[in-house]
Amino acid sequence: MAQQILCEVNNCTYWDSGNKCTAEAIYVVSQKGQQASNSEDTDCKTFKPETH
Repeated sequence: MAQQILCEVNNCTYWDSGNKCTAEAIYVVSQKGQQASNSEDTDCKTFKPETH
């Protein structure tokens, strides 16, 4: 199944033009245990800072 993952964090290694994420997998966790109430309660563990 094709996936379109959008990301606006342009200093991430996996960020590409058009706000596309090029990571092979996405890992998202809740900041508050195993349940989140909204998107602000989550973190993307896939994020990796871009190095120049």
